[in-house]
Amino acid sequence: MTGPARPAVLFVCLGNICRSPLAEAAFRRAAQQAALDVLVDSAGTGDWHVGKPPDLRAQATARAHGIEIGQYRARQIKPEDFARFSHILALDRQNLADIRLIAPQRVKSEIALLLDMVAGREGQSVADPYFGDEAGFVETWADVTAAAAALVERFRSAISGQD
Repeated sequence: MTGPARPAVLFVCLGNICRSPLAEAAFRRAAQQAALDVLVDSAGTGDWHVGKPPDLRAQATARAHGIEIGQYRARQIKPEDFARFSHILALDRQNLADIRLIAPQRVKSEIALLLDMVAGREGQSVADPYFGDEAGFVETWADVTAAAAALVERFRSAISGQD
């Protein structure tokens, strides 16, 4: 692992109202259940939705799993995030490319695709459910939940390896 000893994870999608808030929620819950001390947040590469809550369909999907995300507010990724977060995880290839374009030259954060964390899913993007129906949000939830579990296992292994 790179960065600070306490894992700090930023999930990034385009507008920060669908995929990345769901990823944040899934990972926050998984880390809590594993008693991991982590910093977690989400952001978007675009600024269209800054200050707005997650898409109502994303909220409904999280709520169906017992998680309330209506208090989340969209924000855009900013330069200081590259110093604050040990892991910056893009939800798709275009956002990964955009993050790498704006990253400072000497960045300590690990920048990767979220599904790179899931064995057998490396290089894949989490599909954007925004223009679809609720089924897309169910698929997104499945992807981000699998990634959250893989991340928790990765951090637990790293912590136990330090003993």
